[in-house]
Amino acid sequence: MQINQFRITRATRQILLTLLVCGASSAVMAAGNPSDAVARYQAERATCYNGQSNEARATCLKEAGAALQAARSGGLTNNSSTYAQNAMARCQPLPPDEQDACRRRIEGEGTSSGSAQQGGILRELTVPDRK
Repeated sequence: MQINQFRITRATRQILLTLLVCGASSAVMAAGNPSDAVARYQAERATCYNGQSNEARATCLKEAGAALQAARSGGLTNNSSTYAQNAMARCQPLPPDEQDACRRRIEGEGTSSGSAQQGGILRELTVPDRK
């Protein structure tokens, strides 16, 4: 039996957090109220200052500001199909015999443990050895 693991690195956590912030900001802009975007920005800044963002304060503030600017210019989108495509694209650099297990883990097969706040999410899928 072979156990394939997928651990989210710090850089991946930051990307996921950015996507979360952008998605939330996009939902705010979908409502069409610019004051909601400012309110969301203020909430994101508070998260940065109270240490709940899982990233350096400077990075968090930069991302919050970028999300507000993008919201004001209409540059945010909330496209779940793009998110799914990006998730699957992360399997591309793996050796061909590991790509299938990677895709299956992303689609929810196997087990998951941990969280971004704990340092990462460990996804495991046990597959029979192909030998």
